[in-house]
Amino acid sequence: MPAVIDDSDVPYEEEVLRNSYNVKSWMRYIHHKSDGPKKPLYTVYERALKELPCSYKIWYKYLCLRKKGTRGRSVDDPEMERVINCYERALVFLHKMPRIWMEYCQFVVDLNYVTRARHTLDRALRSLPITQHCRIWPIYLEFIKKHNIKEQALRLYRRYLQLAPDDAEILIDYLVKVEHYDEASVLLTKCLNDEDFHSKKGKSKHQMWIELCMLLSEHPTKVTSVKVEPVIRQGLQRFTDMTGKLWISLADYYIRKRQFDKARDIYEEAVKTVMTVRDFGQVFDVYAEFEEQLITLKIEQRTKHGKTEENELDLQLRLKRFERLMERRPLLLNSVLLRQNPHNVSEWLKRVALYEGKPREIVDTYTEAIKTIDPKLATGKLSALWISFAKFYEDNSQLKESRIIYEKAVLVPFVKVEELAEIWSHYVELELRHECYEEALKHLRRVTQAPPHKPSYFDRTEPVQNRVYRSVKLWSIYADLEESLGTFQSTKAVYYRILDMRIASPQIILNFAELLEEKNYFEESFKVYERGIAMFKWPLVYDLWTTYLTKFVARYGGDKLERARDLFEQALDKCPAKFTKSVFLLYAKLEEEYGLKRHAMAVYNRATQSVLDEERAEMFQIYINRATACFGVTHTRQIYEQALEILPDDDARKFALQFAELETKLGEIDRARSIYIHGSQFADPRHHNEFWRLWQAFEVSHGNEDTFREMLRIKRSVRDKYSTASSFSAVQTEAAAAAATDEPADPMAAIQKDVMFVRGTEQTQNSQANNPDEINLDDDDEDDDEEGAGEEEQEDNDGARKSKSGKDEEDGGIVRQVVPDEVFGKLAEQVYKDDDSGIPQ
Repeated sequence: MPAVIDDSDVPYEEEVLRNSYNVKSWMRYIHHKSDGPKKPLYTVYERALKELPCSYKIWYKYLCLRKKGTRGRSVDDPEMERVINCYERALVFLHKMPRIWMEYCQFVVDLNYVTRARHTLDRALRSLPITQHCRIWPIYLEFIKKHNIKEQALRLYRRYLQLAPDDAEILIDYLVKVEHYDEASVLLTKCLNDEDFHSKKGKSKHQMWIELCMLLSEHPTKVTSVKVEPVIRQGLQRFTDMTGKLWISLADYYIRKRQFDKARDIYEEAVKTVMTVRDFGQVFDVYAEFEEQLITLKIEQRTKHGKTEENELDLQLRLKRFERLMERRPLLLNSVLLRQNPHNVSEWLKRVALYEGKPREIVDTYTEAIKTIDPKLATGKLSALWISFAKFYEDNSQLKESRIIYEKAVLVPFVKVEELAEIWSHYVELELRHECYEEALKHLRRVTQAPPHKPSYFDRTEPVQNRVYRSVKLWSIYADLEESLGTFQSTKAVYYRILDMRIASPQIILNFAELLEEKNYFEESFKVYERGIAMFKWPLVYDLWTTYLTKFVARYGGDKLERARDLFEQALDKCPAKFTKSVFLLYAKLEEEYGLKRHAMAVYNRATQSVLDEERAEMFQIYINRATACFGVTHTRQIYEQALEILPDDDARKFALQFAELETKLGEIDRARSIYIHGSQFADPRHHNEFWRLWQAFEVSHGNEDTFREMLRIKRSVRDKYSTASSFSAVQTEAAAAAATDEPADPMAAIQKDVMFVRGTEQTQNSQANNPDEINLDDDDEDDDEEGAGEEEQEDNDGARKSKSGKDEEDGGIVRQVVPDEVFGKLAEQVYKDDDSGIPQ
């Protein structure tokens, strides 16, 4: 004792002797000795633990200190055993303390004492309550991974799953790693069947299913406890988006078991049951590769063992099977699309085309399609399928069967009347192709016979068979056949029935009227036109009006002029501007040929007001040309003036040039100049140089110096006007952009921005800027008085400029401008009191 105690320890020794069971006294003593050598410190710890053997605080600090002292030492150093003995002594009193066990277990595991570590971990699990086992098992699992002892690891993992069944994936991964595939598949199957199981790795049920299927298919010989095919087929039913991959896994399972025929059956079943093109592509590609590998294997065996009759037959069979598979691919793909939508008419027709040259298969396909497709769910025109079926029999010279197909087709409850009408029209064409004209007319009379209650064409509550009698297509065919095969009276009766039912189209009206005209029933044809016009509105009635007016004028000319005028006025009433031009031209032509010229001019004048804006210039040109032809060029002046007032700037500028050229040819120079002056307002000198070039040429030829000066002055003023307009537009654009930025407005800043101060010299220079279009003229033509007055005025201006310049120089070259008082408000009153000048400082 005296060897380890110095004078500074005496107070602490006295305290612990007085209070030997006080933890704080021992902790103060330990803290005092902590900076000294380790051995005296260990002695104090041992003395404290002898007095207080159940003190967790002292034991924990002592154990940490002893473990810290082992750093950098070899595992076979005697100090390691001393530390282990300390832990063992501590656990005699503190065997329920998990932290002590954790530190001890980790220490032993780090020393790589495998057996001692395993025994220590087992003792910890036995000593601690089960609620504390979750603190020991992570150390145990790390120990398992560190020392890969297969059987021992498997037993430990199974023990761990009893505590934490949700961590089954840890054991599954380890079983796969050590190639215990059978147990791994069983455990994975249990996880999938457990609805409460949730993967801690974030895997979904779908991913676990795929993992199980891959495991079963890749190791068929090592998995015996799980029935592979039922498991994968159950996955096919549950996960339809992975159908192709699962079918491939099932076939791969049998391939690995060398059951090639069974694998082929699986592939065949797969390509006949998959529902998507993607899955079909996956399965078919693997299937084709499988067959190709088998052929390659047979060829290698033949090369190695020689040719035998059995091998040759087997090889030929496999080659034929492979070729047949590749030939069947379009049909198999078409079957996939039909499984997706069995009511797809176009896919059924494609399937028929794939069986080209095989009549029995084609008939079977048509029959199956007709039985399968529901008319209300059909995609595409179901009528096309029936028509194609009937044409197949017709092409094979089986007219009776073709008629039977059509008779069945007309009874199908189609969704749209147009499809049934299509069936009837092809049925009639069939009879016509085989010259059965009476049968064709009989069919048309049958289908156009109205039912007793005469339902509406658009009444969807009625079957299409009751509404098809109002089909325009069938009535058009009926009228054409009657016109070709029947009598004139029967044809008229058909057309009048069409008109009575009010189902006629403009083309039918034109055809009927033309038929009557061919038979010289002119007035009746005109009545048909009028009935047709009453049935339709613009723009459908446009062709009827133009044809009617043309035929009427051609028939009667000027004999019934008033009636023709009434017809034209009726046509122009409510006529859209888009169609008025042609009607007005026909009207004007009628007046020119059979009426009065002035009436024709009035029609042209009305046309210029009624046509579209883009056609107005062309209409004015026609008006001018016809007025010139009828009354001479002088009559066109009023038309030109009207055009200049109405037309837009671009067209008005062109007409101004024409008008000026006309007046020039007539010798009216002053009138031509006035027209140029008037037209100049439409011609921007920066863009329309042609106008100014022609005017300049006109002045050179017919003008003098004054008129030339006036032309240049007008040109400058027009340029300034357009420049000002452009600048104003730019300012407005900038102002709009500034307003869009939503910046706060500062009134003073705005005023200061508007008030611009320019040096006097700069003003003088700006005022004396040269005009690029100025003409240098000799002064000899000026009068002496005007010259003298000009010189005096120039001297006055020079003097005023000099005086102003001198004043500016005195003020430092700055022009002072008076600012309104309202800008400064009350501030201005204070400034005026301080300065009598009246100018704010």
